[in-house]
Amino acid sequence: MRKRDSYEACSLPQVKGTRSSTRFCTGLEMNILSLENVSRNFGIKPLFENVTLGLEDRDKIGIIGANGSGKTTLLRVIAGLEQPDTGRVVRSLGKSLAYLSQNPAYDENLTVLETIFASSSGVMQTIRDYEAACHDLAAGSSDAKLLEKVSALQHELEISGGWEIETNARAVLTRLGIHDTFAQMKTLSGGQRKRVALAHELIVKPDILILDEPTNHLDADTIEWLESYLARYTGVLLLVTHDRYFLDRVTDRIFEIDRGAVQNFNGNYAYYLEKKAEQEALRSVEGHKRDQLIKKELAWLRRGAKARTRKSKSRINAAYELMDQPKEKAKAEVDIAIGSKRLGSKVIELQNVSKSYGDINLIDDFTYLLKRDDRIGIIGANGSGKTTLLEIITGRIPPDSGVIDVGQTVLIGYYDQESRALNDEQRVIDYILEMAEYITTIDGTQITAGKMLERFLFTPAARYSIIGNLSGGERRRLYLLRILMSSPNVLLLDEPTNDLDIPTLIALEEYLDDFAGALIVVSHDRYFLDRTIDNIFRFEGDGRVREYAGDYSAYLEYRKREEDANKETETTATPAKTPASTNNDRQQKLTFKEKRELEEIESRIAKSEKRLPEIELGLAASGSDAGMVHELFTEQQALNKTLETDLTRWAALADKLV
Repeated sequence: MRKRDSYEACSLPQVKGTRSSTRFCTGLEMNILSLENVSRNFGIKPLFENVTLGLEDRDKIGIIGANGSGKTTLLRVIAGLEQPDTGRVVRSLGKSLAYLSQNPAYDENLTVLETIFASSSGVMQTIRDYEAACHDLAAGSSDAKLLEKVSALQHELEISGGWEIETNARAVLTRLGIHDTFAQMKTLSGGQRKRVALAHELIVKPDILILDEPTNHLDADTIEWLESYLARYTGVLLLVTHDRYFLDRVTDRIFEIDRGAVQNFNGNYAYYLEKKAEQEALRSVEGHKRDQLIKKELAWLRRGAKARTRKSKSRINAAYELMDQPKEKAKAEVDIAIGSKRLGSKVIELQNVSKSYGDINLIDDFTYLLKRDDRIGIIGANGSGKTTLLEIITGRIPPDSGVIDVGQTVLIGYYDQESRALNDEQRVIDYILEMAEYITTIDGTQITAGKMLERFLFTPAARYSIIGNLSGGERRRLYLLRILMSSPNVLLLDEPTNDLDIPTLIALEEYLDDFAGALIVVSHDRYFLDRTIDNIFRFEGDGRVREYAGDYSAYLEYRKREEDANKETETTATPAKTPASTNNDRQQKLTFKEKRELEEIESRIAKSEKRLPEIELGLAASGSDAGMVHELFTEQQALNKTLETDLTRWAALADKLV
């Protein structure tokens, strides 16, 4: 019998949610890559088991799951960098694959240009030689041999079709902010090296592109460009990211790794959330029915030994089998319920603060009075001064001029990008005990440090692990716990979403909803900003910091209106309307009555948006109760009508703020 090649017809067992149970390697619906009963263990613990999936041409797949669930491991198995413990991965012959890891390896002695165009492809080598020769010409060399070499390379690019790749490469490098292609890799920051590695994978244009946290170290504008770039990508795309807007706009399938199983959802992130809510509601209903049946059967079995002799043996056996069935283990979730210390009326005041490094002016004459209920998001290009401002506020670096006045009751919790307070040689439990043996929760209860670790998903065994052996996500989660254990009343979060999984981000967002203090967030994660902040400070270069009212989506809308207004007034030279410089100036455009009304509307909107999902779950769980369904449906219709009215009025009042 002839051995089956990887590109021949493959009949695969269907996994719940997959599009078809049989794939053929002819026609448009062939599998580019298949996983057949793939399992991978971490020690004695299975990360995922018996995974059988098919990846089709043009699939754009997002992989989600908690930290430590095996997302990166699954990517590495698919890429062939790790072997599965069982099963196999089959890739169609002739299909190229590129993999971008969270921390890409690099040769520190190579230049950026050599790294980006490193490839066995002849065209890539030609482009690299051409760029290097053009650089020498631009530097003033007019050697006849060099001119002849440039001409020959131009001709070679012409006949090989390399100009299209070269043009694409220039566009990618420009949008990723890579300008000095002759700098050595060892001189770059971690974020810059990640961008170089991303540029290499995008320029190569493989048939299968695998990206692990591609949005880390990218600013919001660059992420938006990457979204549109990947939307046009014609190969198979697999990615792991915590950026929920990115997932929603780029992917058309979601793989969720949960408790060792991989489930496929044929839609984007919003579709996944909808179907997941339906599953959880159904699971809750089925669990309740099972508990009620067990209760009934137990009562039946306990009616006495005499009566039991006449009971049906089959029913007795069925009752015991029902009770012996293992109850589904609840999904572990991060529980952030840590209290904060009281904050007085005086928080932090920055007066005429300036900071420069050489000729680079990062902050110029910045003044702001931080209030106890402020929710501020800071955005801007990488290197524009966002982190520098946080470092100045915390006293880690001094300003060149200006004054920072901190209130006596202020206790700052600073969650920095690099997790500098982590000691890789220390055990997890010792690191937490350094801060406190007992933690006071929001409701005033005191719990041990070990119990708090459990709430942050560190098992008893993991508590005694060395910090250096933790995954990137586990390190960041541990660092977050340490910061919050100090019960801060002013929180400074610098890129908090990097390496944290989506469940932890959701828990953090819910914690911040009730946080009784001031919050400043530096982030490129647009979803996180929309969930947590009310004001935007944008670093616009040359030390200028501009303030915008509202969350990130409101900022985008304002920028668009401003750009449209600028286009219309270019011929008349009418200056575009600019936002007010302070929160107090903006609020003066609303009457006292309108300000109260705005606050009340925002409160009602929040309550409505919280109640509507609860009604949807109730409807799903009450299918057989006509009376309950009618009651919930009536409430849903009324609430939707009220919400629409409130949103319309909110928009009218919010327009006055800008």
